[in-house]
Amino acid sequence: MDIISIFGFILGIGAIVGGQVLEGGNIASLVQPTAMLIVIGGTLGAVMLQSPLSVFVSSIKMGVWVLLPPPLSPGFRINRITRWSLMARKEGLLALEAEIEQLTDPFDQKGLRLLVDGAEPERLRDLLDVEIGAWETQLKLTARVWESAGGYSPTIGILGAVMGLIHVMENLSDPSKLGAGIAVAFVATIYGVGLANLFYLPVAKKLMTIINRMIALREMYVDGLVGIANGDNPRTIESRMLGYIG
Repeated sequence: MDIISIFGFILGIGAIVGGQVLEGGNIASLVQPTAMLIVIGGTLGAVMLQSPLSVFVSSIKMGVWVLLPPPLSPGFRINRITRWSLMARKEGLLALEAEIEQLTDPFDQKGLRLLVDGAEPERLRDLLDVEIGAWETQLKLTARVWESAGGYSPTIGILGAVMGLIHVMENLSDPSKLGAGIAVAFVATIYGVGLANLFYLPVAKKLMTIINRMIALREMYVDGLVGIANGDNPRTIESRMLGYIG
């Protein structure tokens, strides 16, 4: 569980609500279902229009990473590669064949299989780099759905504000209806800007950070395999891989 994400969101909302209270405002005035419907529904519709179904569904699933990021375990991966390099030095590359079936990640399996099959180091790197590039493109395309939501939300909020003002203008002769229209107008803007800057864009940035770390670990894995294929010293391989995690 990523506690800082929860704390950050609560802090952001709390600061806004707290400011409203300190200024003597009523918290209930910030609750406008009509404005919420306009902003969230409009943003969701725009995002769905721009995204293929598979990408949109993946983006919703990926949003869980903000609270429950996928386990990365760089230390475990480095130790495993170092152990493989020691085995390869003592017993040869074929000794690693039994390790393939113990791997759960298809990318890890493919890389180790190429190594055991005797692929040339540069050929091995090229093949795996292509796969990393395609994987990276797909992940970042999915994460950008959240970034797009952060771009649409303020504009939809302004649209909601304009609609509220239209409602006000239509009822100038009835003062009892002016307050509700003005409230929707201003609160819609708050919802649009607030959701963009307190939720959609931070989620997009957090996902990009996680994705970049995942990519770095795959690149580290490839570097380790290439080192084994080149016959590098296990300690040299380990030291080089440690550079990927700082």
